[in-house]
Amino acid sequence: MSTTDSTPGQPLLAARELYKSYGSTPALRGASAELCNGEILAVTGPSGSGKSTLLHCMAGIVRPDRGPVMYRDERLDHVSEERLSELRRTEFAVVFQFGQLIPELTTVDNVCLPLVLNGTDRRTAQEQARTWLERFGVLGRAEARPGELSGGQAQRVALARALVTGPKVVFADEPTGALDSLAGEQVMTELTSAARQLGAAVLLVTHDATVAAYADREIRLTDGRTAALEVSE
Repeated sequence: MSTTDSTPGQPLLAARELYKSYGSTPALRGASAELCNGEILAVTGPSGSGKSTLLHCMAGIVRPDRGPVMYRDERLDHVSEERLSELRRTEFAVVFQFGQLIPELTTVDNVCLPLVLNGTDRRTAQEQARTWLERFGVLGRAEARPGELSGGQAQRVALARALVTGPKVVFADEPTGALDSLAGEQVMTELTSAARQLGAAVLLVTHDATVAAYADREIRLTDGRTAALEVSE
């Protein structure tokens, strides 16, 4: 498979007319989105509009019932589960609303886990993890367990874990949804700054207009359909 950057002017990741249902309940009814290298794209809409389902399809977490998802020159809805797992270990990273840290591991071990799974030796992985924890202001909590962290601290750890591998695409599903407004603003500032430094693209799902304002562009879903395209100021 090719791992070269996408052709200039072509999207890095694109979903075209996706349909997805869960049982008899439709979640996507022809939704489309595209993401270019280094771009931050916000997907907004009311609860139940299909925002998270669109993100999950584009991240290869679930497969659409119909419609292609293209990453560079690969059709993600057709590749093997092994290839999708490889992409999620190396080029994709996902940040969820509640962080989903492993409760049995310390903060530093949570962050270095993706590196260890990719074959990095433990000492090197921990050094890199500590660098990211320091960047996000939580190095002092390196030996704490997730249950000992505040919500904002836990989400910063989740960001460090997502970015430690240097991903090409970060999928952020309501990353501030469990935080107060101040912690949410801090997390978004840190996420967007780090992503831009890495040159990573970000697909951001949010219902919060303040969070969406951090994006370069915004698309809105209504009843599983792409309803509007807006350019953030």
